[in-house]
Amino acid sequence: MAAPTAAAGARARVVALALAAVVGCGALAGCGGGSGADGTDGTGGRSGGQAAADTAARPHLRISGAFLPVPVTTGLAAGFCVVRNTGGADTLTSVTSDIADRVTLHRTRNGRMEMQDSFPVPAHGALDFSRGGNHLMFEQLTHKPKVGDTVTVRLHFRRSGTLTVKVPVRPATYNPGAGGAFGTPPDGAGSARTP
Repeated sequence: MAAPTAAAGARARVVALALAAVVGCGALAGCGGGSGADGTDGTGGRSGGQAAADTAARPHLRISGAFLPVPVTTGLAAGFCVVRNTGGADTLTSVTSDIADRVTLHRTRNGRMEMQDSFPVPAHGALDFSRGGNHLMFEQLTHKPKVGDTVTVRLHFRRSGTLTVKVPVRPATYNPGAGGAFGTPPDGAGSARTP
């Protein structure tokens, strides 16, 4: 049998080095020094691949189209917006604002308004708050806002924490969803939808 050529020997060394690097990295991944409060690397002991999958599943929320029609009474106002999510699922658990002592979550179904404890925000979907559907109810107003004012609203999510939005006060008849801009049917069905 002929002696191996220099090229074949070089290839064998490269393959051996690559294999050693892969095995070594695998061993090191299981031996992290840890920087989390529990002595771990902050991933809860999950492998690098699982931690990356968990990161990808985190919600990525954005609020758009927010408005508050000028209230016709001194005690109540409604608020509308769209919560868009390009990540994992989340849940809207509550809303607060300096303009009201209390903000409640409501949906309208079969022409009836029903208070909700929370609303799901689907993964890679949207939660719509629009006239005739889901909406925010600002109760016991601290003062009656005027058209042109801006109201600070804080939306509290189970996984994402708090998002603060500056909401413009619009005329009472303002309705950008009249042409289906928010995609919520009149009975509120499908208000948490996937695009």
